[in-house]
Amino acid sequence: MTNTTHYVVITGAAKGLGLAIAKQAIHNGYYVIGIGRNVSEEFINISENQQTFIEFDFNNLVNIPDLVLEIMDVVGEGVPYGLVNNAAAGLDGLLATQHLTDISKVLTINLHAPIILTKYFSRRMIKFRRGRIINISSIIAQTGFSGLSVYGATKAGLEGFTRSLSREVGRVGITVNCVAPGFMETDMTSSLQGTKLDSIKRRAPLGLPKTEHVAATVLHLLEEKSERITGSIFTVDGGSTA
Repeated sequence: MTNTTHYVVITGAAKGLGLAIAKQAIHNGYYVIGIGRNVSEEFINISENQQTFIEFDFNNLVNIPDLVLEIMDVVGEGVPYGLVNNAAAGLDGLLATQHLTDISKVLTINLHAPIILTKYFSRRMIKFRRGRIINISSIIAQTGFSGLSVYGATKAGLEGFTRSLSREVGRVGITVNCVAPGFMETDMTSSLQGTKLDSIKRRAPLGLPKTEHVAATVLHLLEEKSERITGSIFTVDGGSTA
């Protein structure tokens, strides 16, 4: 089991992939600080003494420094070991008809906010000469998808950010990687019917991944023995982009 003094911050932790990552992290002994707009009952029920949830809207970029101070109050004398930038907005629609406010929201939450949050956390990680930064991308960064051009741009931006930052902080023992999920088996896919769902499933010879499969990859990158893995993009899509 991992030492419980290893604190891992997970954004978008109240549901979906973020919740799956939080569950596995706590199971493996990490203390999880979840960040999101609203806490969920599922997150609260994971553990009574290995988690804290802080409500925060990543549209508020100017308040991120205050969020970091609040997180550090939880960490206390401990080390901010891991940061998982998972929170994201995925508003779809043709670019030609999207409102500027919608475009700005996706850019802010998916790219601008994680860069700023990572800026403040990397300072603390550099001080202790250790840390794990994991950005959640998407296969859409590479494959594209009609109606998700802005979303795809933000995920491609995260991957470029990952590669360059890994070179900046690698010399002090900090790793920076990306996990890029494909279409996952969730409540969203269960609502699809007929040929559309069949088409999605046919692309994945191993079957659609579940959030637990993607979370397991994140947990692998958090491990101490992954200290020589950095600047990489890990695809978890059941083989759909093979």
